[in-house]
Amino acid sequence: MNEFNGQKQAHAQVRITTKQKGDAAEDRALHYLQTQGLKLIHRNYRTPGRGGGEIDLIMQETDSTLVFVEVRQRVNDRHGGALASVTAVKRRRLVFAARHYLLKYRPMPPCRFDIVAMQGDDINWFQSAFDAE
Repeated sequence: MNEFNGQKQAHAQVRITTKQKGDAAEDRALHYLQTQGLKLIHRNYRTPGRGGGEIDLIMQETDSTLVFVEVRQRVNDRHGGALASVTAVKRRRLVFAARHYLLKYRPMPPCRFDIVAMQGDDINWFQSAFDAE
């Protein structure tokens, strides 16, 4: 404890969890995409059961295209950076989750997979970053 102006104050270290960092990155990406004209449809969509996938943001373009967005944040590019962190396994899980989400649509709308990669203060939006394979 420290004394400041005659009062005792405890020094508390504030730790930010990985989840809080991820949520903040998603908030930043969401705001950025909304300023680009996209509309939020769903956030953190998860498939039921184990081994499924999660989609950070499901957005909609003005032309009704559904956009499945993976948000990645890295402090630096030491291990390939934010974009490189979206591996083939992660892409398969995103596609799996998107197919599950699309089951409720008839007819199926046009859709694509985007990545919002953030490194430091930079934000990069990669449209049609990969295909459903």
